[in-house]
Amino acid sequence: MSHEIRLAFAHPAARARATAPDGPLDRISLRDHVVAVEIGAFQAERGTTQRVCFNIVVEVRPPEAPLSDDVDRILSYDRVTEAIAAALAEERLNLLETLAERIAGRILREPQAVRCFVRIEKLDRGPGALGVEIVRSVADLATRATPLPDTAPHPHVVFLTNPAIASGNLSRWLDQLEARAEPVILCVGHPDTPAPRTGHRMTQRRVDLLALEQNAWVLAARDARCVVVATRTELDWAMRHGQISVWAPSKIVLDAVDGPPAGAGNPVDLAAWFAGHVEASDLLLIGTSPPATCAVPVIVQDIARAGL
Repeated sequence: MSHEIRLAFAHPAARARATAPDGPLDRISLRDHVVAVEIGAFQAERGTTQRVCFNIVVEVRPPEAPLSDDVDRILSYDRVTEAIAAALAEERLNLLETLAERIAGRILREPQAVRCFVRIEKLDRGPGALGVEIVRSVADLATRATPLPDTAPHPHVVFLTNPAIASGNLSRWLDQLEARAEPVILCVGHPDTPAPRTGHRMTQRRVDLLALEQNAWVLAARDARCVVVATRTELDWAMRHGQISVWAPSKIVLDAVDGPPAGAGNPVDLAAWFAGHVEASDLLLIGTSPPATCAVPVIVQDIARAGL
């Protein structure tokens, strides 16, 4: 009995170990994540915030192949904290139980997740911590699944030619882009210096992608707000935190199942493919002609008249 009582109040990580299902599972955890939020059914809890502490453990499937230190192949800690933030942002809640259910539901929709332990405690309602803990699995989610609101960001993708990058208006354009409601991802073309020619299609594709990334770093040097980003995990984080990203295309293009058919030979077509890939709100082209095809609306601006 004493063991059961200790386990009941142990950290969710201990609960997960003690109730592990058949087969090995890895675990990631978030400990003592404290957020000030308005929550609660009592009148005294309305119109004021209180500290709420989150402890979460997510059991995940072990990778089927070596990770190769690739952040896009794991369940990022950011997805856990973002699940908390998204659930809190939906509406004011009375019950911690409701909040825990919504957080677990969001986490379990991640492809790696198998089971989720969510403990939430109010820290300011008395001398101790008052809280709830739930355990949910992917099987539970299947039986009570409800559609989640679409909280995925739909970025404003902007393609800058080399004259646009070199323009004295660059900082002003970035000021205006920062003021938009949508997150911003910048794409660039090849540098003015021609890339080496390999005479081989696959190796040339790599060289062309690297040339685009070289030019991305040139843009980053023009303004500190432009952060070069290569992985989808980093892009998702940047979009949710208001960072202007400059897309370094190699990893996403080479990993894509439905990659651009023309590779990186035409940077504008590549930007159009990328805009569709990330479900952008639109694609703005500054100083160049529109692509042959694009899955999102395309806006073309002359450099001299670009007003964003």
